[in-house]
Amino acid sequence: MTTAFEGLRVLVVDDSNTIRKTAETLLARAGCEVITAADGFDALAKIAERRPQIVFVDIMMPRLDGYQTCSLIKHHPELKEIPVIMLSSKDGLFDKAKGRLVGADDYLTKPFSKNELFAALEKYAPVPTP
Repeated sequence: MTTAFEGLRVLVVDDSNTIRKTAETLLARAGCEVITAADGFDALAKIAERRPQIVFVDIMMPRLDGYQTCSLIKHHPELKEIPVIMLSSKDGLFDKAKGRLVGADDYLTKPFSKNELFAALEKYAPVPTP
């Protein structure tokens, strides 16, 4: 059985192994090709190498946080079209506004549900061409 997300390359960036594994499991079951990274530096290397079609990035991470990572993606001429969804355990207006300022396409509050994750994919992921 193929899904609407079959073959979609998704990058999940989070310093929490639990969040990475949960998202990876849900996305892989939906047919996505899942790439994971533990921080922003790791993410940037994997983006350059693997060219994900959508990125989920945690805000609070060591070394390079989610805002900095998102800003670097959105200011790069070859990467700026990749949708970036911020992940945070905080549901504050300030965090959402700051995410928008650095170019984030959307914002999910952790813990996110399978439905929220898939809704973001449906809204932002490129539709595969037959």
